[in-house]
Amino acid sequence: MSVSLPACLAAPDTSGRAAVVRLAAGNLLLGTLGVFIVESGQGAVTVAFYRCLVGAAAMALYCRATGVPVLAGLDRRSLALAVLTGALMAGNWVLFAAAVGHIGIALATIVFHVQPFLVVLLGALVFGERLTSVRLAWVALAFAGLLAAIGVPVGGPETLSPGATYGWGIACALGGAFLYAWVTLLARRLPTVKGPALTLVQCLVGVPLLALLGPTAPAALGEAWPWLVGIGLIHTGLVYALIYGALPGLATPVIAVLTFLYPASAVLVDGLVYGHFVDLAQAGGLALIVAASLGVTLGRSPLKPGR
Repeated sequence: MSVSLPACLAAPDTSGRAAVVRLAAGNLLLGTLGVFIVESGQGAVTVAFYRCLVGAAAMALYCRATGVPVLAGLDRRSLALAVLTGALMAGNWVLFAAAVGHIGIALATIVFHVQPFLVVLLGALVFGERLTSVRLAWVALAFAGLLAAIGVPVGGPETLSPGATYGWGIACALGGAFLYAWVTLLARRLPTVKGPALTLVQCLVGVPLLALLGPTAPAALGEAWPWLVGIGLIHTGLVYALIYGALPGLATPVIAVLTFLYPASAVLVDGLVYGHFVDLAQAGGLALIVAASLGVTLGRSPLKPGR
């Protein structure tokens, strides 16, 4: 029996306008992830476990429908790296969900987006990747933005859930960013593994690992089911299909700009749904992080105007 997907998901689209729409849609959908986490009412481990479980089914369907090979011809080293990225990704999903519970959607997302700069620093420290003075200046600007963003809880301490700890939430968001930075660095060393296949492996690895941590049993989920299934189907399956399908048709500058629809939409959604609007310092911090990320991606100097 053959598996078919809608035309918008079935294969990478190399036409510029369609690719822009797909990548924009994927990042805007990611901006609603926090709402699904909050509305599920479940702990971070449970959220991440069912994201892996449902996401694995969704990505398996996508790989089969698009003919993406899964781990075909991989040697032991590459297989081990793929499995390791799965463990790291599962940890990242747990920590991000925990951060949302402690400090809210907007701030958790802003803090998490220092991840590209951790990639730059870890790449230089661990793998000897070149770190120019220009890149270092952008990294410094990004962390200045981080300091501005975390100065005050979103909307004040009264907006946080009972028992929430501000410092712990910041630590979870940074920990998630750190783990995702390692996922990015290790994925670069798997050039023969397609993105959808690697995501499928990561979900499959996450299921047994997170099962050991005691997620809520299916029978006890009750009204949380639609939200958890949504995280797996929408924010893993659909979003990743849209993004992976769009990337081959876009230039790096366009990708860099559209990627920041995710944090921007997350901040907006948190304000509209829960009334957690960022203050000027946090908005300025996000702006600095976005500017620094674009600078790192495009290779511009923070001290010189672009040509």
